[in-house]
Amino acid sequence: MILNRFRFWILIALVMISGLSQGMLLPLLAIILEQGGVSSALNGLHATGLYIGVLLASPFMEKPMQKYGFKPIIIIGGLLVIISLALFPVWQSLWFWFILRVAIGIGDNMLHFGTQTWITSTADKHTRGRSISLYGMSFSFGFALGPLLTRLLEVNEALPFIVSALLSMIVWSLMLFVRNNWPNTEEDMGVTTTKESSLKRFIQTTKIAWIALLPPLAYGFLEATLHATFPIYGLRIGHDVHLLSLIIPCFAAGSLITQLPLGILSDRIGRRKILLIILTLGLLCFIGAAFLEESVVALFTFFTLAGMFVGSTYSMGISYMTDLLPPSLLPAGNLLCSIAFSIGSLGGPYIGGLFIQFLPGVSFFYMIAIVLGFIIIAMVLKRNNVTAIRG
Repeated sequence: MILNRFRFWILIALVMISGLSQGMLLPLLAIILEQGGVSSALNGLHATGLYIGVLLASPFMEKPMQKYGFKPIIIIGGLLVIISLALFPVWQSLWFWFILRVAIGIGDNMLHFGTQTWITSTADKHTRGRSISLYGMSFSFGFALGPLLTRLLEVNEALPFIVSALLSMIVWSLMLFVRNNWPNTEEDMGVTTTKESSLKRFIQTTKIAWIALLPPLAYGFLEATLHATFPIYGLRIGHDVHLLSLIIPCFAAGSLITQLPLGILSDRIGRRKILLIILTLGLLCFIGAAFLEESVVALFTFFTLAGMFVGSTYSMGISYMTDLLPPSLLPAGNLLCSIAFSIGSLGGPYIGGLFIQFLPGVSFFYMIAIVLGFIIIAMVLKRNNVTAIRG
């Protein structure tokens, strides 16, 4: 039990430091490229490198995990992130940095896939929501702290990258003390599990748990849209850039407040019920923001409340997916959650940009409300095919 707890907290620390590096990298590179005269369109396109790396790596990781176990996947992914971070100061080139961003996306995906699947595979079903909420909360906490490292630019441009790489290496080295383990492939999963193609398992997983992939997709859409598109809309409706930079983090801050309590509550009354409640409340928050978008106080309030409600959709979606799937399909399920998040992250800013361009007289927040509305309708129509877990 002690060893299991030790491993769990090391995995949580790895996720937090991964969130820190990602939270630092997005604004840091955006600032450096902006100061270097790179256009805003190209700057935004450059930022997609991280998610492209996630999508490129996803189809090829399940087989190695089945063969070599969780630890090698996490070790290699973490090492790829550390090396990539350390290489940024070596050569300031747009294409070189884009390649490094893709490499970090691949490494982060390996790290998250390994830690996420390890946690979901070993979490007790009665405390699963709590465990996965801690996972989500640790990433959010790291992601919220990451932008603080951009202040090191005032000292030296290379310093944020070096500090981030060193912190990642310190936490990554703790994995050397963890014993390796493998995904469950016992009898009730079928002897043919390891012989089936990844594509077949992805199809099977999607048929069973497609509804659980919608919350991670929604979270990716929300996170990317609020960070990339809302600042543009906020400026167009007359808000100050400095105020916008304070409003946006309220979403992540709100999620930190409620993520663990919601996870514990979902262990008692069921994941689907909690998801329907928080998605509905989140929808109401964005409708409220649409009506009062010219008020800074209202935006601070609604962003915080929205974070408290829908800021937990990624971790809650993972928990729901784990409830629906047999253990043999958990690696495929975790990969599909990452893919859904990446699709939402890639599509959000583009759809948001089109919405602002072609519907300039309609509030940006209505678009978010419509997306959440579609997911709520899908969850209402799709009857739960497993008994809700109750404490």
